Parts: sequence; C-alpha cells; structure tokens
Amino acid sequence: MRIIFFGCTHYSKELLEHLLNNNANIVGVFSIPEEFSISYSEEKVKNTNYVDLKPVSNRHKIPFFEIDSVEGKKTTSYTKIISDLKPDVILVLGWYYMVPKSIRDIPKYGSWGIHASLLPNYAGGAPLVWAIINGEKKTGVTLFRMESGVDDGDIIYQVEFPIHDNDTIKEVYENATISSKQILNEVLNKNFKVTFTKQDRSKIKIYPQRNPKDGLINWSWEPERIKNFIRAQTKPYPGAFTIIEGKKVIIWDANVKSLTE
Repeated sequence: MRIIFFGCTHYSKELLEHLLNNNANIVGVFSIPEEFSISYSEEKVKNTNYVDLKPVSNRHKIPFFEIDSVEGKKTTSYTKIISDLKPDVILVLGWYYMVPKSIRDIPKYGSWGIHASLLPNYAGGAPLVWAIINGEKKTGVTLFRMESGVDDGDIIYQVEFPIHDNDTIKEVYENATISSKQILNEVLNKNFKVTFTKQDRSKIKIYPQRNPKDGLINWSWEPERIKNFIRAQTKPYPGAFTIIEGKKVIIWDANVKSLTE
C-alpha cells in the first residue's frame, strides 16, 4: 500500500516513525514550516508543537516537500507530484491546512485523518485542550475520511480513553498518540477492508483554533474551571497566564483546596 504522509507536529513524527518501523510504504512526506500563513490570522501563525520531518524523510530516502501558502507553495501546487507518486491513501496526521478535494481524491482510497476527539464531538481546533478546559472525563481519537467540511467525513475507527482529574495536556496528548498508533495498527492490518460510517452532521460542534493570547485566566470563573484551564495549557504548550502589575505571569500548575483543609 502506497502512502503519502502529511504532518508537521511531534505527534506527526511519532506516527510517521511508527509506520516506518512497521514497514509501511511511505512514498512521500509533506510538511508545513514552523511559522506559516493561514486564513484565520492576518499574521503568520507559529506552530508551538512543530517538529522538522525532513531528517526522518532523508534517513529513509523518502521525498520531502513543504507547503506554505504565503510562499506560493499551496497544496494544489503539488497536484502533479502527488499524482505521480501514485498513492493508495493520503494520511493527514497533525496538520493545519484544509486539504482540497482535488488532492483528497487522487488516492485510490481517499485521504484519511486522525482527529483527537470522539467525533462528532469536538470537531475543529485544539480538541484535547478544549476537552480538558470543559472538564470532560473521557475523549479519544477518530480515524475518518476527509471531506470538504471541518472533520465531518465518514468515521472509519475510534478509540476512547479516560481523562483523569489530574491529567495535564501532556498526559492526554500522550494517550492520544498511543491510541492513534493502535488505530493505524488495526486498520492498516485489515488490507483497507473498512466500514465508512456517516457522521450525524447535526451533532457536530466546531471549536476554534487557539493561540497563546487565549491563555488569559478569568479569575471570576469557578475554581475547578480555572484548574482545568491551567492544566489544559501547561507544558509543552505556552501556558495559562495572568497579568500582575502589568507583567505577564505564566501559571503551570494548580489545584483546588477547600478552606477547611
């Protein structure tokens, strides 16, 4: 099975190396630079979870390409290259741009993504962060076939895992990565004889992307929400913060104690 890989995060690297260690036939790797242009921001966006996939690609002698719309390197600029690589599937694992239909439809089996939620819940940006902020007790990852909407394509496979009260984004992210590897093992061992289950699009709620300025703590919130807000954005993310005497103070950890304790 010929696979083209799209990714640009530490999560992407973990999954790319996992696939290569399990003898997956990766015929091309596409990535995005650490700072890139995107439609929802007038300024370049910095990928705080960025990782360079070129060394991995070079080590395995896999063609490597970089997409950045501001530099004239749109996804569609690579249509011929992708077509010439004759992929059976494109795996989109840790990505920021929409993948246009003209590219998604090139592979025999389409383009598949893994979203870090149990779709249709938490479609859109930063699903793990939002799940922790909202005090969810469980989440998961979903392998789905990409379509024109936001994370609204047919579901192929899902894995669920708990969010414990003291888990930070680090633990939840690690569990999402482990579950994603499990999905890839299950599905790619089935010779692509998979079932596509349509999502109930009336239940899809799209959450926005987040950036560092969204980490400002509102001290009028309930204590539990403040705790969740902090643990959702702690390391390796930029952190929740407050302003004290005009200075930004990052708070990495918090707990809730009653006055009687």
